[in-house]
Amino acid sequence: MVSKVFSAVPRGVEALRVQVEVDGRPGLPNLTVVGLPDPAVREARERVLAAIRHLGCRFETKSLVVNLSPAEERKEGALLDLAIAGGVLMAVGLLPSPLDPWLLGELSLDGALRPVRGVLPLVEAATSCGAPVILPAENLAEAAVVRGARLFPAASLADVVRHLRGERPIPETAGGGRAFTPGSGGGPDLAEVAGQAHAKRALEVAAAGGHHLLFLGPPGAGKTMLAQRLPGILPPLDEIEALATTKVYSVAPGVARPQGLVTRRPFRAPHHTISAAGLAGGGTVPRPGEVSLAHNGVLFLDEITEFRREVLEVLRQPMESGRVVIARAAGSLAFPASFQLIAAANPCPCGHLGDPRRECRCTPAEVRRYRARLSGPLLDRIDIQLEVPAVPYRDLARHGEGERSAAVRERVLAARARQAERLAGSGRRANAALTPAEIRRWCAPDAEGERLLELAVARLVLSARALHRILRVARTIADLDGADSLAARHVAEAIAYRALDRAAA
Repeated sequence: MVSKVFSAVPRGVEALRVQVEVDGRPGLPNLTVVGLPDPAVREARERVLAAIRHLGCRFETKSLVVNLSPAEERKEGALLDLAIAGGVLMAVGLLPSPLDPWLLGELSLDGALRPVRGVLPLVEAATSCGAPVILPAENLAEAAVVRGARLFPAASLADVVRHLRGERPIPETAGGGRAFTPGSGGGPDLAEVAGQAHAKRALEVAAAGGHHLLFLGPPGAGKTMLAQRLPGILPPLDEIEALATTKVYSVAPGVARPQGLVTRRPFRAPHHTISAAGLAGGGTVPRPGEVSLAHNGVLFLDEITEFRREVLEVLRQPMESGRVVIARAAGSLAFPASFQLIAAANPCPCGHLGDPRRECRCTPAEVRRYRARLSGPLLDRIDIQLEVPAVPYRDLARHGEGERSAAVRERVLAARARQAERLAGSGRRANAALTPAEIRRWCAPDAEGERLLELAVARLVLSARALHRILRVARTIADLDGADSLAARHVAEAIAYRALDRAAA
């Protein structure tokens, strides 16, 4: 008789349901795993046999074949250990058949259950099928966020066997029992940034409309300090955003496993030596990159001109679509990547162009080559480009007297509420995502604003994409003002946020 147990493995941030089939026949003792297992799954043979031996079980007269279905899909990782062990124990008559729960977890050689990656989407898949889940106890906090989930946390294979035999049932934990509580703003405060009133205003506009932002200024001007304070003025995550963000962290290697829902917006700041695969995601087994780890949060690229050009170009797709598609010979996977980009750069190679305190020694040709590291298509996708000068002493002396993040956040929330009402039913939340049709409908300026736009397009040689960016930013400025229509002052401020367009004109 063939025993059957259900489990799953991650596919991007979703789950691939796997049926573990085990056939046991009389013969020389052997355990063979088929069904496109990767090396970690093939090595499950030794882990499973050692864990079963620690139960005191022997099956020297059995030749066992384990099939992982669907056989055409590759399975990675040690997540199927517990399901394979359950199928083997069923095949040799040591567990009842059939088994209702899905089995998830990695086995150690002594039978202990170890936590695994990707539990959140797997438990979601099991719950949608109406199945309970047996999983490592250390994964319980993460799995318990799934509403309607029936969870049985176990510490070892022995606990699972006793539970399935009815000898010592594991207490059930219901998922989704806690009400969602968004994280507060927290983090460093805007009041700590000395001076830079116009940069703080640009940061507020960016937060209110979800716009990408580039700060251009000399070292020490406060660009990094400003960027670090953006999460503190953004709206809190809602439950849908929190669940989507937690899924990414659930499947991503190299980051802490979630302990419940992620309730604060991520802030990711990769080093400029990062590879294209590290930024966008990839690998033989595709894994999420920094753009996905920043999903529903902030991606900060400090010294953006030091990033390799081919690395920066991978940002173009996710900045437009909000996701990354990684193609491989065996198929393609999509990871969410709806982030807000904030970048910082020096104005020239030496960093002192326009700085009254120090002389810039760069030639015009060197400055052009330096700024050309940012391609035109990438710059077009950055709504706000602002020059940030060095902070004068009089502003440094008034350090700590600025407006606090909490006050700015209230204005941002009010502007976002206007946008949510305008975009109700569209699935989009902020002005940065307005479509061309919506721009024509909601971003038409008055007559004076129209003349300003016409003049800007002629003098700055703006692309159609850049023009749309200006109109989206102007719409956000109007929302912060509580205005229904775009006035010339809104358009003028939005045009002023295209520093690199003005420099090139």
